[in-house]
Amino acid sequence: MDPGQSAVLPTVREALRTLSSSEDGDCILSTLGSLKRYLGGAESPAPPGEQEEFARRHFSDVLRCLVGRLSPGWLELLPDGQLEDLWASFFLEGPADQAFLVLMESIEGGWDCSVSFLSQVLGKACVHGRQSECFPSREEPQHFLDVSPFFLSAVPSGAVPSHGPGPWRGLAGRPVQPWAVDPELRASVCFPSEEILGVLVPRLTALTRANCLWQRVCWRLVECVPDRAMEALLTGLVEAALGPEVLSRLLGNLVMKSKKAQFVMTRKILFLQYRYSTPMLQSLLGYLAMDSQRRPLLIQVLKELLETWGSSSAIRHASLPQQCYVSKAVLICLAHLGEAELRDSREDLLASLMAGVKSRLDSSLPAVRRLGMTVAEVASTRIHPEGPPLRFQVNKDYTLGHFPGRWLPGASPKGSFFVLQSLAVAPVAAETTDRGSADRGIPQARPEGTGSDLDSDDELVPYDMSGDRELKSGKTPAYVRDCVEALTSSEDWERWEAALRALEGLIIRSPAAAREVSVELAKVLLHLEEKTSVVGFEGLRQRALVAVVVTDPVAEYLTSQFYALNFSLRQRMDILDVLTLAAQELSRPGRLPKTPQCGSPSPASQPSSTQASAWRAVVEERIRSKTRRFTQGSARRGPDASPNEFNLVAGYFFFPLIRHFDRPLVTFDLLGEDQLVLGRLVHTLGALMYLAVNTTVAVAMGKALLEFVWTLRFHGDAYVRRGLLSAVSSILLSVPAERLLADLPDELLEAQPWLADVAEQDPDEDCRVLAVKALLLLEKLKGTLLPLSSS
Repeated sequence: MDPGQSAVLPTVREALRTLSSSEDGDCILSTLGSLKRYLGGAESPAPPGEQEEFARRHFSDVLRCLVGRLSPGWLELLPDGQLEDLWASFFLEGPADQAFLVLMESIEGGWDCSVSFLSQVLGKACVHGRQSECFPSREEPQHFLDVSPFFLSAVPSGAVPSHGPGPWRGLAGRPVQPWAVDPELRASVCFPSEEILGVLVPRLTALTRANCLWQRVCWRLVECVPDRAMEALLTGLVEAALGPEVLSRLLGNLVMKSKKAQFVMTRKILFLQYRYSTPMLQSLLGYLAMDSQRRPLLIQVLKELLETWGSSSAIRHASLPQQCYVSKAVLICLAHLGEAELRDSREDLLASLMAGVKSRLDSSLPAVRRLGMTVAEVASTRIHPEGPPLRFQVNKDYTLGHFPGRWLPGASPKGSFFVLQSLAVAPVAAETTDRGSADRGIPQARPEGTGSDLDSDDELVPYDMSGDRELKSGKTPAYVRDCVEALTSSEDWERWEAALRALEGLIIRSPAAAREVSVELAKVLLHLEEKTSVVGFEGLRQRALVAVVVTDPVAEYLTSQFYALNFSLRQRMDILDVLTLAAQELSRPGRLPKTPQCGSPSPASQPSSTQASAWRAVVEERIRSKTRRFTQGSARRGPDASPNEFNLVAGYFFFPLIRHFDRPLVTFDLLGEDQLVLGRLVHTLGALMYLAVNTTVAVAMGKALLEFVWTLRFHGDAYVRRGLLSAVSSILLSVPAERLLADLPDELLEAQPWLADVAEQDPDEDCRVLAVKALLLLEKLKGTLLPLSSS
């Protein structure tokens, strides 16, 4: 054996033993310095033979030992980053092939902190060009093929985490020619697309702006990309391209030549994914509209979008953000298409639009209904401008909030002008109002010949009539029976309005008189219709009904009328709202104020009350200042204890509502088309369950409600599912833990996997959130239930 070889092995073994066990920074520093001699980086390098032996047989073991000791605490054994720099020098100065292999295998199986540091070292090595040392030299004509792209395809995905671009940006900015040579290379690059395309797209955009040759190069480049990498490339290009013009120069007619590209751009991005931004939709749909060969695809996309937008199944199972995403795509397509193109497909588009409007108006979610009305108003006038326009009572502010005019495409001025005009109704109206109010405040110049110089009334100061009251001929009723008579048989509309406004106060002040006519009054208010334009009519009627139910609970009558025949859906939902508000009022602690005692004189009747209170305050202040207190409690008094009045009537509110929900009527079917009323019923039952906390009937209510929930747990309407999940939370909050274990153990065991499934797979975000909350409540109760079951 050569003497130089025998001298290297003991030195390396001793150094590895020291590095693996020592925590002394100076000792580690001297050990690494002795090893650095074999790399030629020390002041007295080792002989060439020993350096070759070290690099060939021992360098990988030293690197793995260094990686194994890597930790934040170990690197801080020496100040000012000395140990960190010396550690990195072994990877930056030693044999490149072994350094890259150890770095990559360590990144694949390392923990987060080590991966971050190793990635930085790997990036520095690449920037220094050390990756070229891993490849044999090639012929001179092939030197334009830089090694960086080939090396990038071998870098593990964990080497470029979300720690920022760092040194990798410079590596990605190498010449673009190698990417066009080998399609397998382009497909296998594991670099984040935003890093590569963030460098390439701006450069290619500038090159293709005025050079047709570069455009053809780009077209050829994307056409050669394999199908397995086409989706990643196209989504990255659409996100990075600044507008449809740039995308058209980079892609050409790729969507017409590649079936995979056509599927990604016309199906997957628009229908299967909804995470992309509105500018990306602009670029994609604008790209389809910019060329005559691609415009038939745009019409086909619009038809499919409208079919999906109007599908009742998609409305039930798609989330609201996804529905908004499809709605934006529909309006952008309409803005790009011309009138002649829309006229040829008018019948199909209108049929899909009308079906979608019907399905959305039948939805229980207000946001879905408003979305349908908004899109229908704009799309109907755009598709069929000669026909009668659709008009809905939708808030224009909501329309502008979801479809702002700034994202409408500018590449098609005729189409976008219409949508901009349709969506700018609210700002124009506001501007007109402001302008009108401003004009009223500024004196207008009158035209000649009006006789303004001869009008002497202009010099008179007008009276201030801001405090005047409207004179009414009718008299406000003073008794509850007078209000009932005025509401049923009076033809005097002023008296009718006065009775409606005074009814709530009279019921509260005269509960005995209200109890005598409570059922009749509830019947009158339930069937009462607005005969005149009374401001706040619905609120006045609802508050009066709530006052009647609170004063003399007529819940039995209202619940019986909920399943009656001759009632509209609006009246049934009014019954549910009144029952909820009345139960909330009855369960509120300290609801009834204390009446003042008759024997106590008022302060105003005592002449010396002011002087007496003054000297008492002075005396109390002196006592307080001279009294020594070691502790002082809170001066605020807690609420006085009072019985829960809802305890006596909770069963009359709850059980009649849950009894006949599965019995369809001629005009009313909760399990059929009347899903909105079913959703309101479920929410009402959950609220009644929550308000029945600490009542004697809470356990029976919880058991009946849990059976009700279990029957409807797979309902297709999101609003109903939200109510069911809220009802489960109400049960867990209202029923005592020991009674849950004693009476509902099987139901709770069955509910847990159902809640977990909803939390993971339900398409509605609110349902997932409510399911998670119910699971948390269930887990919280386990700590109480398990000790009780063991005892």
